[in-house]
Amino acid sequence: MSVMVARKKVVRKWEKLPGRNTFCCDGRIMMARQKGIFYLTLFLILGTCALFFAFECRYLAVQLSPAIPVFAAVLFLFAMATLLRTSFSDPGVIPRALPDEAAFIEMEIEATNGTVPQGQRPPPRIKNFQINNQIVKLKYCYTCKIFRPPRASHCSICDNCVERFDHHCPWVGNCVGKRNYRYFYLFILSLSLLTIYIFTFNIVYVALKSLKIGFLNTLKETPGTYPSMSLTVLTVLEVLICFFTLWSVVGLTGFHTFLVALNQTTNEDIKGSWTGKNRVQNPYSHGNIVKNCCEVLCGPLPPSVLDRRGILQQEESTAQEGSCPRGPSTQEPPATQGPGQAQEAGMKQQDGSIPPPSAVPAPSVSDTEMPEEKQRTPGELPVPSLDAGRVEH
Repeated sequence: MSVMVARKKVVRKWEKLPGRNTFCCDGRIMMARQKGIFYLTLFLILGTCALFFAFECRYLAVQLSPAIPVFAAVLFLFAMATLLRTSFSDPGVIPRALPDEAAFIEMEIEATNGTVPQGQRPPPRIKNFQINNQIVKLKYCYTCKIFRPPRASHCSICDNCVERFDHHCPWVGNCVGKRNYRYFYLFILSLSLLTIYIFTFNIVYVALKSLKIGFLNTLKETPGTYPSMSLTVLTVLEVLICFFTLWSVVGLTGFHTFLVALNQTTNEDIKGSWTGKNRVQNPYSHGNIVKNCCEVLCGPLPPSVLDRRGILQQEESTAQEGSCPRGPSTQEPPATQGPGQAQEAGMKQQDGSIPPPSAVPAPSVSDTEMPEEKQRTPGELPVPSLDAGRVEH
């Protein structure tokens, strides 16, 4: 005999979230699905710093100062911490509307715009919002079924609306938005300083070696632990990586410093939202560089609204097979059974099954006789008769 048992399976909310994101560590880590370039970023940073600490730092610490590797280690740890914080955090994803909320918004839109004749293009779904005496348009997202907050945009790669959307950065493997922009800026700033630092002391290392043993001998020198590997190859590799990183990362840091000073996002700068045309100014700028920098980099960080590790309980039914216990004791009727029940229980087969109805003898007339019906008082329920399928009314 099979028994249906209901068990509760604990499901986290991150398992049911829409969009194209990857979650790790039970929802604690949130990234984009395309993480190949992020791994390349880690390889370049870790590889360059490992070569610098393994070869140049030991010589520079003895010849110049032991503070050189210490300061380099501080820059390296800070850059890695801000990189991981940017890559593994929620950038400010806005939850999609529930079916009831989406239906209510659609009803409001239809009531406002009216019925659109067939063949005509419906008007754009836009709401006007005033910020600092400036009209800002809130656009409707057809994917998330919501009117996006100011400065929010829908990322086509992650398929989510992100609050204060800046851009999607494949180098960090995540979107850059309201909740991780400051860490992204600190990452590129610290990486720029680390790149300049390593590039400078690589040149200093080659210069000091050249003064002692000559430039050609310096290029021919090999590390003692790796005799088959020329030191020239390692030094040139570090210099090339740092040189090309300088042009990209330092330039990117300068661009975002300009945006932070104006309290503007990359998305707004590309679209030209606040270019001054038609007397449209940036309503989010305080008109002061210091205030803008304090708001972007030091303002309060809003909590995540996704509740990724919240619990959703789902009931799961499973069938379990079990057999009835056998034995002579199970065939004996309990003491509280009546005569009819005892007779039926005694007619059970030896294997515990009930015989078919044809094998059960019909009750005698004496068994079905009933005493004369007594007069019922008002409100008393009728007594059902023993005739099959008939109840007295």
